[in-house]
Amino acid sequence: MNDLLPYRTMAYNNAWANHRLLTACLGLSSDEFTAKRTGFFPSLRATLNHILIIDHFYVDAMEGGTLGPAAWADQEPCATVAALKQAQATVDGRLLKVVEALDSAGLQRIVSVHRGTSIQRERMDRLLLHLFQHQVHHRGQAHAMLSGTSVSPPQLDEFFSAGEAPLRAAEFAELGWTEEQVWSGS
Repeated sequence: MNDLLPYRTMAYNNAWANHRLLTACLGLSSDEFTAKRTGFFPSLRATLNHILIIDHFYVDAMEGGTLGPAAWADQEPCATVAALKQAQATVDGRLLKVVEALDSAGLQRIVSVHRGTSIQRERMDRLLLHLFQHQVHHRGQAHAMLSGTSVSPPQLDEFFSAGEAPLRAAEFAELGWTEEQVWSGS
């Protein structure tokens, strides 16, 4: 395994998990999507929008941008699951492009994260790991919230097991991916 593969596969797994979770959420009524629930954020809509805006914040920084706190000026930019699914897919695609463009030196590159009153400087590899952890944490909360609705939460805890490739083949086709692409980075 090369030093880039774990970051690439995590970026693909992140996009796939978002796709699975948001596809399931399309089955929610508007009331279920916005209903008050137990979690760090008070609803599925708030939790999933939080993932989106923080992804915008960090991906912009990784791309060399200066969006900073403007990323969360609107805490819930997407009112519907359909809008959220499309916006999340877009930022997930941007993250994939960032990771696919990396080389070993790129993992060590210092990223400037504009925090409003200061600029945090962080290595790309550390920032990617931080972002993946953030996404997993809040997706887990959304997953738990979803279990209290009429929609069964999708399985998100498998990491692309080889033996389960046939189970995700249709979703990979929807996303335009192949197993080879995910595991080779090409």
